[in-house]
Amino acid sequence: QVQLVESGGGLVQAGGSLRLSCAASGRTFSSYAMGWFRQAPGKEREFVAAISRSGSRTYYADSVKGRFTISRDDAKNTVFLQMNSLKPEDTAVYYCAATLKQYDLGSRVGYDYWGQGTQVTVSS
Repeated sequence: QVQLVESGGGLVQAGGSLRLSCAASGRTFSSYAMGWFRQAPGKEREFVAAISRSGSRTYYADSVKGRFTISRDDAKNTVFLQMNSLKPEDTAVYYCAATLKQYDLGSRVGYDYWGQGTQVTVSS
């Protein structure tokens, strides 16, 4: 069982930055690939970024590529999402998720554990 707790959301002006954190419980954090997803009001939950178990592979949605960076610190059981050059369309609840699968990390299918989410609001 893995419990995930996100933090770091908030209100920021367009062009600003935020750093989201996701703290995981359990001793097997390094066994999981981790992903970030987001859901805006009235929209489907969508993929944002993912990182492999080893941290050697990262994946990004086209909409955030070049602006967001995912990283992990296995010693702290934490995954991060650094968000720069934020836009109003980045406004959403951001969720982290954990999966044992090693491929197709951009799909919600197969993510076994989800956090409760943290709100990110970008004002224009």
